[in-house]
Amino acid sequence: MMSLKRIYTISGIVLLVIVLSIVAFTTWYTVDESDQAVILTFGKVEEGIDEPGLHFKMPWPIQSVEKLSKETFSLQFGYEEKDGEIKEFPDETKMITGDENIVLADMVVNWKITDPSKYLYNAEDPQEILYDATSASLRSIIGSSKIDDALTSGKAEIEGQVRELLATLIEKYDIGISVLGVKLQDVELPNKEVRTAFTDVTSARETMNTKINEAKKYENQRTNEAEGEKDALLSRAAGDKTERIERARGEIAVFDKLYDQYQNNQDITRQRLVLETLEQVLPGAEIYIMNDDGNTMKYFPIRPLETEQPKVQAEKKQEGGGNND
Repeated sequence: MMSLKRIYTISGIVLLVIVLSIVAFTTWYTVDESDQAVILTFGKVEEGIDEPGLHFKMPWPIQSVEKLSKETFSLQFGYEEKDGEIKEFPDETKMITGDENIVLADMVVNWKITDPSKYLYNAEDPQEILYDATSASLRSIIGSSKIDDALTSGKAEIEGQVRELLATLIEKYDIGISVLGVKLQDVELPNKEVRTAFTDVTSARETMNTKINEAKKYENQRTNEAEGEKDALLSRAAGDKTERIERARGEIAVFDKLYDQYQNNQDITRQRLVLETLEQVLPGAEIYIMNDDGNTMKYFPIRPLETEQPKVQAEKKQEGGGNND
């Protein structure tokens, strides 16, 4: 029969082995490249470790280690994708736009743990807080946006506003999380009838814009043509103006010369003017100079002399040339 002393000895050895084993296995730990760690001393957070490799600490239960991942996580708001299948939650994604239309909007939020101690102990469920903050941010921005922006070209602006508001809320809650980005997955109308009506409205709006653009194009074309015609008229008017001014200057010069002749010999100049005026008014008429002394009317034909005078001058030139020879 084993003595009591031997029993105590064996028990002490076993206890010592257990203690040494605990010390041996709990005084060191490793941190992977994708992990970060938090050291707890009697449950109190001491420090965070994010350098990979082998590290040492006080044995359990004095100190313990909590490890968290450094990877980027994705929060799926409004749906859940698991094993290649997508499960939607339309009640969570249904929201009202600023112009009082109903849309279904789901979103993906990329986030990571930046402060392990706050993530572990500042909130009981940080991911639930992130989900609720995402819902609040998205509903707030959609609620102040128009349906056209949410369904078409305004998605990028909505994403930016949601990210800014969500980051502000997460910073306020101080749960050790950083939001890296948000992405709207689907924004659609709640049922087929509404989608059909919206498509019709969109088509009508596009047709209206097309007609407006065509009208503006026609307006610009006609405006350019009118501008060209205006410039042509102005240029022609300027030319006519210059021509009339030069003609008037020429007429003034002729009048000045004629006036000088009139000053020197008024009677001859007056008769000449009368004759020239008659020629202009009656270009084919015969002109006679008549002298009536009461007995016999005498007249002097002017037109035949005008036709004969060039012949006489030509004959004189020929005679003169013959004499020179």
